[in-house]
Amino acid sequence: MDDLYDEFGNYQGPPLSGSEDEEEEELDEVEEAEDLEDAEEAADRRMDMTTGLMEMDDQVDADNMETAVVLHEDKKYYPTADEVYGKETETLVMEEDAQPLEVPIIAPIKAKKAELLEQQPLKTNYNNEFLSGMMNNPELIRNVAVVGHLHHGKTLLMDMLVEQTHDLRYEWRNNERPLRFTDTRVDEQSRGISLKSTPMSLILEGSNGKSFLMNMVDTPGHVNFNDEVTAAMRLADGVLLVVDAVEGVMLVTEKAIKQACQEGLPICLLISKVDRLITELKVPPNDAYFKLRHTIDEVNALIQLHSGNNAAFQVDPIKGNVAFGACQSGWSFTLLSFAQLYSAVYGINGAMDPREFARRLWGDVYFHPDTRKFSKKPPTQAPAQGSIERTFVQYILTPLYKIYSQILGEHESTVKKMLDEFGVYLKPSIFGKDVKPFLKDACSQIFGSATGLVDMMVAHVPSSKAGNATKVERLYTGPQDAEIVEHIKACNPRGPLLVHIAKLYPKQDCSTFDAFGRVFSGTVKAGDKVRVLGEGFTPEDEEDSALAEVSKVWAYQARYRVPLTKATAGNWVLLEGVDATITKTATIIPEAYEDEVHIFKPLQFQSQSVMKIATEPLNPSELPKMVEGLRKINKSYPLAITKVEESGEHAILGTGEIYLDSLMKDLRELYAEVEVKVADPVVSFCETVVETSSLKCFAETPNKRNKVTMIAEPLDTGLDKDIEQGHINLDWPRKKVTDFFRDKYSWDVLASRAVWAFGPDKQGPNILLDDTLPAEVDKNLLNAVKDSITQGFQWGSREGPLCDEPIRNVKFKILDASIASEALHRGGGQIIPTARRVCYSAFLMATPRLMEPVYYVEIQAPADCIQAAYAVLAKRRGQVTKDLPKPGTPIFIVQAYLPVIESFGFESDLRYHTQVKPELPRTLCRSVKSAL
Repeated sequence: MDDLYDEFGNYQGPPLSGSEDEEEEELDEVEEAEDLEDAEEAADRRMDMTTGLMEMDDQVDADNMETAVVLHEDKKYYPTADEVYGKETETLVMEEDAQPLEVPIIAPIKAKKAELLEQQPLKTNYNNEFLSGMMNNPELIRNVAVVGHLHHGKTLLMDMLVEQTHDLRYEWRNNERPLRFTDTRVDEQSRGISLKSTPMSLILEGSNGKSFLMNMVDTPGHVNFNDEVTAAMRLADGVLLVVDAVEGVMLVTEKAIKQACQEGLPICLLISKVDRLITELKVPPNDAYFKLRHTIDEVNALIQLHSGNNAAFQVDPIKGNVAFGACQSGWSFTLLSFAQLYSAVYGINGAMDPREFARRLWGDVYFHPDTRKFSKKPPTQAPAQGSIERTFVQYILTPLYKIYSQILGEHESTVKKMLDEFGVYLKPSIFGKDVKPFLKDACSQIFGSATGLVDMMVAHVPSSKAGNATKVERLYTGPQDAEIVEHIKACNPRGPLLVHIAKLYPKQDCSTFDAFGRVFSGTVKAGDKVRVLGEGFTPEDEEDSALAEVSKVWAYQARYRVPLTKATAGNWVLLEGVDATITKTATIIPEAYEDEVHIFKPLQFQSQSVMKIATEPLNPSELPKMVEGLRKINKSYPLAITKVEESGEHAILGTGEIYLDSLMKDLRELYAEVEVKVADPVVSFCETVVETSSLKCFAETPNKRNKVTMIAEPLDTGLDKDIEQGHINLDWPRKKVTDFFRDKYSWDVLASRAVWAFGPDKQGPNILLDDTLPAEVDKNLLNAVKDSITQGFQWGSREGPLCDEPIRNVKFKILDASIASEALHRGGGQIIPTARRVCYSAFLMATPRLMEPVYYVEIQAPADCIQAAYAVLAKRRGQVTKDLPKPGTPIFIVQAYLPVIESFGFESDLRYHTQVKPELPRTLCRSVKSAL
């Protein structure tokens, strides 16, 4: 081996195979081929040899893949786009990642926890087919709004009805804490108050076993959310007023009564939490009777005040429109239902008429045991059993007190004996429960279901068919002799479709809204092509209308929804797919309806949004998201106002602190999902005058061809409220308008007929009046520019000259006008700004003032905290109007006026100084106060 290589390692042995000689032999072989076939065969042999060698190399590479050395540029770290998405997908390759590192490439799906909803409908005592059948009979439908003060038991009443009609889970039925089934929002559960109105459609039985469909809506009791009460009353035919037996009538109760009387809705009264008189105050039965009677008298006094002495609205237990109950304990009764309970327990159904017995269970009526007769005169001698008592005390309150005392304080055997007298048997496990669940089980078995409450609402709330006739007269803006009005009054399911939308509810993802309304005529079903008419729609101006398609129809049941194939006239429905163009309220008609149609009136609120905050996103690039969230806020809150100021700020107006707090929480977490900065809150002022203009003010148009002369003076006291509340409307016949101003405000006929417009809106608290004389002014030319002058007046009254705030309580009189005869020289561009300037001039010459919004505050606190409350109010420029004890309770009530600008943090300040938790602020009214 060594002689084959030299000392330097060079090969010097014999030639190896595969050398140049072999190559030359191959070339000679090719050249020696005589024809083409021989050359092809030679080429095939070489190809076969090459393929065989490549297959051998691949096999070697596969065997040595794990140990093979691969260069960096040959490595494959990620699959190609074609391998991932397929060759049919177009992919874009970005050289630079523009997405922040903290943002995931594919964001996970966020499940918004806005509401506590059930995935499946709960089991009920009736099936959905029976519910659909009841919806087809408007005579058996009652639409009721449950209203009342904060924490007076409205939600507890709905819980009681839900428990009696639904098969609830065990932990719901046996929990000491209230279920609050209609408080579907998470923040409602955490705050312990209702923030939104929540409707439910329940089938309830009366005492005779007949079923009725009760459409009931649970409304908030906090005064800041009075807009939800207004929307609920718009769709209801009657009101169930809930009043706490201990607290009695409060200011929010008064507002609810006033609103119900204005809407013309009959009132049924439920005095709730009667058990507090027994367990908390521990008052004797006779004193409890006087407490209940005082509450009813207070309600009747307010009804008489706001209804104009209309006896039909009065409530009286003998009439049957007053009920008593303790919803947390699961019982309620009327005088008639309690008389029927006596008849059932003692087995005297045929021997006694429950209705006649019920008539003798209220008032100064006494039972004479010697003659066994009832009389309004007490017996001359006291019975052997004790003192002389009225029948309500003797036959209702005394047994009720005994039931509570035995259940709460006696031995189990004594309770069983008492329950045996009522024919009630309870399982042994129930006796081992805590006091509240045990009391609830026992009382609900003794008193049974809420048949008395159902009978009361059926008797005193008109049916859906009868309610339609009243609603269309009050709410429909069109002529009452139109064909569609006849269909509404008849509640015709085969007539043209007409749905009034009064409320929007967000979906679970808060991307869109479902429209809640009442079907007044026709039948609505999924797939219907409809036209949605907004609040600005008129037959002359159809701009505020849009086409839509109803995709789904539901019956709203608080925490779940029941799908419906159709909904006929007289029912409450929840519609999907029509919310795109709805802001507050809307009217829905068929797409192909060709006759002239008008809309229902927009909601008229008792409160106004006077507290204002300015918002901007923390990240300026997220401004479009915030703007879209503000649009959704405007839909979700009926009284919320969102606008862009001249400075570019996005302003939100609300009724109070808790209202704006709830609104901003929804904006941040549900609708915009961005961080929002909020400026310090401010208030909205109004501008007014206190005297008549000292000079006649005039303004000329830019072309010097027209001149308008005006003066300004204060309106008559109370006229601004009459205009806002709709007591006067310029759409009425001229004679009716003239009679109103002449009879109530002693205007002469000429002045009454000369009213041109209200401002700044159609029902604004200012008046434009033509006080010119035909001998001095060409009336034809003046009437030719009437619309332009009215627009200038509306513009000027919307933004006053002092600080761009609305003008209020001012009458503008046109004293003289020189109008160009050529139409070219009196166009809107000339007249409208001139009319605005002359309004400003007359206003400034009439001793202008700013009007400050004022809260009307009600404070509940013990007597020893009153002085501290006075000190806090004095520090904030508050003026106390009333200070009195609540009859039958140790609570004192303080009512005062408090400037809105001084109200920020008032509740926390008052709690700190009193070291208690008073109920604060209880109501809000639009009061004003002059200030320099």
